[in-house]
Amino acid sequence: MQPLTDIFIEINNFLWGPIMLLFLLGTGVWLTLQLRFIQVRYLGRGFKQTFAPLFKKEKEEGIHSFKALATSISAQVGTGNLAGVATAIAAGGPGAIFWMWISSFFGMATIFAEAVLAQIYKVKKGDQTHGGPAYYIRDGLGSKWLAGFFAIAIIIALGFVGNMVQSNAIATAMNEAIGTTSFSLNLTLGIVIAVLIGLILFGGINRISTFAGNVVPVMALLYIIGSLVIMVQYWDQVLPTLQLIVQAAISPEAAGGGVLGATIKEAIRYGIARGLFSNEAGMGSTPHAHAVANVKRPSQQGLVAMVGVFIDTVIICTMTAMVILLTNAHQAGLEGSAITQEGFARGLGEFGIPFIAICLLFFAFTTILGWAFFGEVNVKFLFGEKAVPVYRFIVLVFIVLGAIVQVEFVWQMADTFNALMVIPNLIAVLALTKLVKTTWKNDRPFS
Repeated sequence: MQPLTDIFIEINNFLWGPIMLLFLLGTGVWLTLQLRFIQVRYLGRGFKQTFAPLFKKEKEEGIHSFKALATSISAQVGTGNLAGVATAIAAGGPGAIFWMWISSFFGMATIFAEAVLAQIYKVKKGDQTHGGPAYYIRDGLGSKWLAGFFAIAIIIALGFVGNMVQSNAIATAMNEAIGTTSFSLNLTLGIVIAVLIGLILFGGINRISTFAGNVVPVMALLYIIGSLVIMVQYWDQVLPTLQLIVQAAISPEAAGGGVLGATIKEAIRYGIARGLFSNEAGMGSTPHAHAVANVKRPSQQGLVAMVGVFIDTVIICTMTAMVILLTNAHQAGLEGSAITQEGFARGLGEFGIPFIAICLLFFAFTTILGWAFFGEVNVKFLFGEKAVPVYRFIVLVFIVLGAIVQVEFVWQMADTFNALMVIPNLIAVLALTKLVKTTWKNDRPFS
């Protein structure tokens, strides 16, 4: 298995190299200019559009903006917010967080365009609404084969192997919290997770969105509170740490001297890469959730989508980074999510390890739901409604398998198919930029 894993590693080194990062970031810069810095001028309007339905007395029909965003964030906020941030700091230093902020800033414009196109090209069949990149690639770009290519890539990347990784993350977190590990324990965990996911997944998008709408706010709030508790303990170091993040990104002295070029280069590379991977702007995943929102105008959901990137990267990823840097957990010689766990253990004491285990449970569980739904939309696109029960069963099997096997190989395979999702999605977004601009112009002022 290792030789095959090494092959995928080499493929990913190429696919996720400078060209892909430039493609992703460049698209965000282009759309930012075309939309005249929409993420600066209209982010506040996005928050209003997102949360206004929660305060209305009359019940809206269908899925309102907040539920659609919750479904989107359930996929965006995952183990990458813990492990991805830690990896970025370990490889690129504190300055990587600054470049993560930059990627999220431009990513807001990209995800606005994705959500608008998802709304324009969504398809209604009876009481069900479907949409996403496969639909706007086929109907907007006019390419059936490229749409099919995207659909296959996302089914494999997220629906199958991606969810395998997420269930493994849950099993690993529970093992560390309990202090023991065994095949039978992991198998039991895998079965329990699969059963719980199945109960929600077989209820369709309404049950998924309702669950996400209830759980995601609690999940995010719990993590933010835990992070704030640690930041309060180190309150005198908060401003110096923020200054370090900025200085390490642009200043030779703060970057550590020595091999300066390599240090700055790594900060940019890992900050942008992990930021884009965390908020999924440009990957073509979250438009599936935004397509089902019941809004009067497409641009309204585009603004809501920007809020998702802000919450995911600017708030949650920044919280993770502050915990790691304030506690110096990145200097403990650990890797991945273990760095984040070390930070919370130092900040919260013995409670830190079970706290992160609970957060990982929430993060990974909701990500499984979101990714399973995104894959399901594309199964319907390719094979119709009749194939959905089979797809759901396969997803549950992969969830169980993920809890009992080592998943380095499937992580690498998932990364490859993630890249294969990005390429056709961004081609369509760039080709349809004029339509996005026209829609945005016509949708204002909002009623």
